[in-house]
Amino acid sequence: MEQEVKYDIMEVCLLAGKVLLQSGAETYRVEDTMMRIASHYGIPQSHSFVTPTGIIFSIETSEPTKTKLIRVSERTTDLKKVTNVNRISRQISSGEVTLEEAYQLLKEVESSNLSFSFMTQILAAAIASGCFLIMFQGIWNDFIPAMVTGGIGLMSVIFLHKMVQIKFFAEFIASIIIGLLSYVFVQIGLGNEIDKIIIGSVMPLVPGLLITNAVRDLMAGHLLSGLSKGAEAMLTAFAIGSGIAVVLTIL
Repeated sequence: MEQEVKYDIMEVCLLAGKVLLQSGAETYRVEDTMMRIASHYGIPQSHSFVTPTGIIFSIETSEPTKTKLIRVSERTTDLKKVTNVNRISRQISSGEVTLEEAYQLLKEVESSNLSFSFMTQILAAAIASGCFLIMFQGIWNDFIPAMVTGGIGLMSVIFLHKMVQIKFFAEFIASIIIGLLSYVFVQIGLGNEIDKIIIGSVMPLVPGLLITNAVRDLMAGHLLSGLSKGAEAMLTAFAIGSGIAVVLTIL
């Protein structure tokens, strides 16, 4: 196998892994996908080491081992991209696409914007907040205040994260805004139970997928990734709790 072809295979594997990791896939899924792609294109021996912030991938051939590292700084939740990469991986395994075609398909997935629109996300967060309030035994009179507070809370996170690339700060300030709005609704008589309104409103900010992936990685034996994702989830929970605590303490 030519040296250039080997590097092309590595590029395809790393691109697939990068898109998966950036889109919220589990660590073991990223590693398994990369090794399956390499195996199909004639590299039976490959090794990958994936953390939430980077990927190290190497192939073993008759020549010296080749290793590449890529850095992943931005991570979000986009399960549609995860599904598309898995579909391309299955097409590769079945021989439906060539190496060049696979690379182009993965580049299209990477550059595509498959997330819901801004207003759709806000509306979904608002509806979810109201439903969570009812689920936690709140009263129907607080449904609308919880919807408004939850929608504005998620809007605040999105705007603040664009302004300052510190996730903890965005979540902390958004939680303060949620706490203040909940207090205002109760004070003007539009809300009744401030605790239920707050609980329902912060639920869209809770890192549910991150916690799930942390547990799944730990169960799969990826201790470093599992612990780091768990720590990130705990930091988010601390930011949310601290913001609400500041409001309740002051008011």
